[in-house]
Amino acid sequence: MKRFDLRDEIHRLDAEADCVRIVQILTSQEFPWDMGRALGVALYRTYAVPSIGELLGRTDEFTGRTQKRYDDTALILNNMMRYGFGPGQGRDALRRMNQMHRSYDISNDDYLYVLSTFVVMPVRWINDRGYGWRRLSDHEVAAITHYYRKLGRYMGIKEIPETYEEFRHLMDSYEAEHFAYTDGGRAVSDATLDLMVTFYPDRVSGLARKFSMAILDESLIETFRYDPPSKAWRKGADLALKLRAKVVRRMRPREEPLWADQNPNIRSYPGGYDVNRIGTFPASCPVAHDVDPVGHEELYGGETAPAERAERAEASADGAV
Repeated sequence: MKRFDLRDEIHRLDAEADCVRIVQILTSQEFPWDMGRALGVALYRTYAVPSIGELLGRTDEFTGRTQKRYDDTALILNNMMRYGFGPGQGRDALRRMNQMHRSYDISNDDYLYVLSTFVVMPVRWINDRGYGWRRLSDHEVAAITHYYRKLGRYMGIKEIPETYEEFRHLMDSYEAEHFAYTDGGRAVSDATLDLMVTFYPDRVSGLARKFSMAILDESLIETFRYDPPSKAWRKGADLALKLRAKVVRRMRPREEPLWADQNPNIRSYPGGYDVNRIGTFPASCPVAHDVDPVGHEELYGGETAPAERAERAEASADGAV
């Protein structure tokens, strides 16, 4: 396989109809490390929104059992990407995620914001910051957008943006309006950063913490009231990531997909896991468990549009990808 064969394969696919396959290639072969970092930063950003950070802080899941919550989130998202939304493990992961989310009073606006971070942050990491070994094309950005639009519909989110530019505007404007310090958000942020440094040997844990802080943008540093990283650390982290991109560009393409359950930082399930049994199970959960989220109107909050019904009807095809 040549270095750009996977890119060429992506461009032979349809950005909307084949969005699951395109995201599979981007996530597991073309940019596995970058996508992991970008989606990690995407989730981290949400702690700076008071309604989200305080909720996560109150549950104690992201502060008291940080490793397990990290693992569960990665595995659930990974199963949807790996298997699509058709019957099987991908749909099981979607059902599990919907069950957890619907145990809490989360606004549609917050759902939209979180979804927007998943669309925007990979593009910002790879293209805008220049940390990818190559740029994402407009075709690939469109596929990422279509993938998360599809996921958003299966989550029952309303008024989902149609284009990447609309998602970017939504994310930036929501952060400008809502980012604010809360004790809960800061606690979740601290716990997450503490977990991140355990992924490195003890002898470099202090440097890893400084590096992690150096790649956070100023809005996050200010919101969480951290001491700002020095200019030297900012520049050093930026150069290191761009140097890594140049090295990866000269490496052979990854022929075998790399998925989250192969990541040594996923530590909670050394003997394997059942996606139906991971995550949280609040005692007051109002959702009927073992309900198919792709085929039941009650998980969409009411009547759906014909286009969305047709979208769900096509979900079985995704499972065959």
